[in-house]
Parts: sequence; C-alpha cells; structure tokens
Amino acid sequence: MNVAPAEAAASIPARESSAMRRARELGATVLGTTSPNPAVGAVVLAADGRVAGEGATAPPGGPHAEVRALAQAGAGALGGTAVVTLEPCAHTGRTGPCADALLAAGIARVVVAVPEPTELAGGGAERLRTAGVDVVVGVEQEAAERGALAGWLTGVREQRPYVIWKVAATLDGRVAAADGSSRWVTGPEARAEVHRLRAGCDAVVVGSGTALTDDPQLTVRDADGRDAARQPLRVVVDRRDRLPATARVLDDAARTLISRAAEPAELLAELFARDVRRVLLEGGPTLAAAFLRAGLVDEAVVHLAPKLLGTGPSLVGDLGISAIGSALSLSVADLTPLGGDVQIRLHPTRHTGGGTRTSGDGTDGGS
Repeated sequence: MNVAPAEAAASIPARESSAMRRARELGATVLGTTSPNPAVGAVVLAADGRVAGEGATAPPGGPHAEVRALAQAGAGALGGTAVVTLEPCAHTGRTGPCADALLAAGIARVVVAVPEPTELAGGGAERLRTAGVDVVVGVEQEAAERGALAGWLTGVREQRPYVIWKVAATLDGRVAAADGSSRWVTGPEARAEVHRLRAGCDAVVVGSGTALTDDPQLTVRDADGRDAARQPLRVVVDRRDRLPATARVLDDAARTLISRAAEPAELLAELFARDVRRVLLEGGPTLAAAFLRAGLVDEAVVHLAPKLLGTGPSLVGDLGISAIGSALSLSVADLTPLGGDVQIRLHPTRHTGGGTRTSGDGTDGGS
C-alpha cells in the first residue's frame, strides 16, 4: 500500500534516516561540479536493509545520483529502497528519467527529501506510485533544502544564484589592521576552510578595492598549496577599470570575469546566465554591504579570531541602519572551532523565496 507522505515521513525506519543523512553528505561532496543541475545524493538499500549502492550527481550530461547508486548496487537493488535528496525526475533531458531507472532496477520503495519544484522534471513520484512503488516524500526536507540543494533551489525559485558571504574578522569586527600590515586575520585552519568553501561554489566574487589592496589569486588550493583541478569562476566587480593587468586574479590559473554591474542584482543575473548557482562573496566591506542592503545574502560564514585591534576597516560597510530596531538579524546555524579561531555559520532572518512550482530554468532538473 502506498503511504501518504506526511504519515510516512514521521515513521520511517532508522536505517532509512541514516541513509538520508548519508545521501545529504553525498550531495555535498559534488557541490561546485553539477551546476546548473542540482547536487543530489542517493543511497540504495538492499531488501535486507544493508547499503547496496551510493551515488551523487555527475557533472552536466553525466548520470544522476540514483543511476550511479543503482549501478553500484547492481542486483542488490531488486526489492530494495532508494533514498534520495530530490524527487526522481520523470523527463528526458541530457539523461533519461531517473524514475524509469528505479523501476527497471526493481526498486520497491523510494524515500525522498525534497519534492521536485519544476514542471519540467516533475511527476517522478506519481509515476513510481502508479507502478506500485511505495513513495515517501518530505523526509528531512528542511535539512536537505538548507544543504547541497540550496543553490539550485534558489535558482529555481528566484532565478538567481545562492550567495554565501564569507568574512574573517577579529572579535571587534576588524578585517585588517589600520596600517594595512595584517594580510591574515585568522589562522591556517580557517584559511584551509576558505579553500573548501571556494571548491563548493561556482564563482568567487570580490570588489575592485579588495583586488587592489590584497591582490588575491582566488583559486582553490590543497594543503600543500597546489591548485586544484577544478576551479570556480573568479569575478571582480570593477566598474571604473581600476584592476591592473598584473593582478594575480588575471593569471591563467582559472577563468576570470571582470564585471561592470552597477548593483548586486545585476551581477547575479549576469552570473546566473553563465549557469552559476552558488556564489562565494569574499570581499570587501563595501560590496558585502551592498549585497546585504539588497537582501541578497542567503548565508554568512564568519571566521572570528580571538584578537582585538580597536581600529581598522570593519567587516561590513554602511548598511543604512541608524536604529537598533532596524538591525539586520541573523540566526546561528552552527559554531565550529577552526584551530584557535571559530567559524559561525548564519542565515539572515528573512524570506528567501517561494515554494511554488515553476516551469523550470533550463536545467536537467530532478535528480
């Protein structure tokens, strides 16, 4: 018997909950490689409950998460359960319908975190139910939407990339010393985390002021300082042609876009058209303030060093706020020690987009 989503989501077995957590982890491992498609994770449980296969979305044109998990599971999928972070697609894009692949493998039950939000790829759950498969939708949905799917969902709902603002500061909110002598505010563990953040995004954005002051390369590097094989797009907002030809961000280590966008929304539209779905906003205070004023920061990652400077540039510029009642509030998602520093991940407490079904955004959709 097919179980209604609301009933089943509250009563799934522990092994399926564990598989869903693993599926979310798998989706996170391919962030930065799947855009404009969603970063989905899938786990196939054999009929006896053991893990038979795992998979995550391949780069565009490659197999979706379910197909990769089924390939690993082989005959172990027969009569088993597929646990997936996004509803299996029912349409043919650059790959075939994942719902059909699940049926062909003999899957008896499908557990889904997030229902498909687009008309283009929708209908997978219904196709599976019609074929006699038990389908549960909405399991740990909020966690999945906040995780690896956040960038893609923002693109579907708002037609723009998801923006992560990253900043490193002292306890009194200074990003550098007044004399400009401090290139690094935080320690090596925090700096390594920045490279992990960059690796999970499609583009890294700075303003021309930061590019001139710090001359960053903005590449993803490993623990030994070597450039990673896959690099996000480097973006410098430079409306006045201030960036010199000798800037490190213009080297051949990665692609670079010099944008003359007049406002954040214009920049995000430019990047969205380039299939960018996750943006890491790294600097500086003026650009960060512009994004915050426009309500276009979806997540903040703040690295705090246990230091005090008293003077020096602030972590954010003028927000146009003069009264405490108008302060921009953020909710803390988690706190993580990074060596001697602390990472605080926050979400602005604002509405970030509707949950209505749309006609699609030109991606493969589904999972």
